[in-house]
Amino acid sequence: MKKVLSFAFVSAMALTAFGIKTSTSQAATTVDSNHVSVVAGDTYKSIAEANGVTIAELEQANGREIGGFDLIFPGDIVTLPTTTAVQQNVEQTQTQAPAQEQAPAQQTQAQQPAQTQSAQTQAPAASQSKGTFKISFYDPAVLGSSMGYGGVAANLSIFPKGTRLMITLADGTTMYRTVNDTGTFAYSNPYQLDVAMPNASIPSYGVTTATVSVVG
Repeated sequence: MKKVLSFAFVSAMALTAFGIKTSTSQAATTVDSNHVSVVAGDTYKSIAEANGVTIAELEQANGREIGGFDLIFPGDIVTLPTTTAVQQNVEQTQTQAPAQEQAPAQQTQAQQPAQTQSAQTQAPAASQSKGTFKISFYDPAVLGSSMGYGGVAANLSIFPKGTRLMITLADGTTMYRTVNDTGTFAYSNPYQLDVAMPNASIPSYGVTTATVSVVG
């Protein structure tokens, strides 16, 4: 009789111990059809088995490295690999990709206005008309000067040295000259320019009129 009671007592203790162990091994709490909340003792393996999916599918649905170390804590929300959850991950990935692609595009667009502004800054300033002037010609070489043929003599109070002029003769010929000289004529007639030109190229009419504009 004592043996029977002892056996019954041991059996009861074993069942009680087993029952306690079973009750503390909880499964992840369901949040909704696509998510579960992690409880103490959960692993990706236990969650995958409880929901009929593979560990790899669970890792993929949560954006984790497949086969990596899946560290989770109580209270974490784990996404189940349902069609809806997978679609959400795809949409999130697609949203991030265009954002990354737009960044270089925005930088390019930002550079274009800057380049356009730079080009506009470098563009020559609009010419400023100074009216009609009397035009005569001379050959610096004949006078023993080495100043070349890119200059023009002018009244320096009207056109300081270095002023870039556009000279359009009465016959339509346009010349560009830089003021680099003056002469006594310029003080008696400030609206006369003496244009440097090779003797062989000086027009036969000798003196003419031209509209003059400052271009630089």
